Amino acid sequence: MKKPLIILTGPTAVGKTKLSIELAKAIGGEIISADSMQIYKGMDIGSAKIKKEEMQGIPHYLIDVLMPDEEFHVVKFQQMAKEAIQEIYAKGKIPIVVGGTGFYIQALLYDIDFTENEGNHAYRQKLELLAQEKGTQFLHDMLRAVDEKAAEDIHANNVKRVIRALEFYEETGTKISEHNEKERAKESPYSFFYFVLNDDRAKLYERIDRRIDEMIEEGLVEEVRSLKERGFTRDMVSMQGLGYKEILDYLNGVTSLEEAIYILKRDTRHFAKRQITWFKRERDVIWVNKNEFYYDEEKILQFLTEKIKKGLDYKC
Repeated sequence: MKKPLIILTGPTAVGKTKLSIELAKAIGGEIISADSMQIYKGMDIGSAKIKKEEMQGIPHYLIDVLMPDEEFHVVKFQQMAKEAIQEIYAKGKIPIVVGGTGFYIQALLYDIDFTENEGNHAYRQKLELLAQEKGTQFLHDMLRAVDEKAAEDIHANNVKRVIRALEFYEETGTKISEHNEKERAKESPYSFFYFVLNDDRAKLYERIDRRIDEMIEEGLVEEVRSLKERGFTRDMVSMQGLGYKEILDYLNGVTSLEEAIYILKRDTRHFAKRQITWFKRERDVIWVNKNEFYYDEEKILQFLTEKIKKGLDYKC
């Protein structure tokens, strides 16, 4: 019999963290972070990382695990998350995957096989050099020439994924988009509930702007300055995250603080839009639109818990 797995996702700043704690308390769950930034130690404010006191005693996994100079990608996430899931099952609890990185969630949920793409190191280095010399757009155009669907799905700035897609094509002669489509069509090994928390776009954008203002007040500039002083640089995956690269540009004299904040707000709104687009393409998703519940958090929680309990009873 398949074991349960709960997904609680949605665009950035929609309110996943608070709801996830209440949900974990209600169903006997423990939380696995599906966030590409919260894994890093010392990157707290810019990643909107949950504070210890906010956890209310609920165990969290994949938070504060790596140093900012360590690489983190979908394959590593999948492996670490699967280990955490087994640990949670061993305690008789239900794993709740919380975060907004849709590709990570998809990889875990459908156990997507990445083994064929271990990589040709010489070709990878060649692509990395091309990105440095000719820019990320040049690399993205190379991908578009061989796999248009992958080029649509992967942002030009996501150099790691662009390189991985080009590597895959070079090694197998197959488009990574076709491979991923086949993998996605697989049945999930879990008895899952995939909730997407969402809000009216104008309200979401207001929340994003407010959150960024709060980050600045809480000391985001000081956090990034400290990381810079410790030798963490722009070319690291961690320092390319939203909130870090913009403030780093300010500290390096590329922009003013006002410009950096403007760019951060704008790019975070764009990111939220891309997240929503991604979740709309996913199958077996349960949309939880906050306005349909009149922003009543108790009603939203009740909706989730009833769905889960009814579903688990039925599936058992």
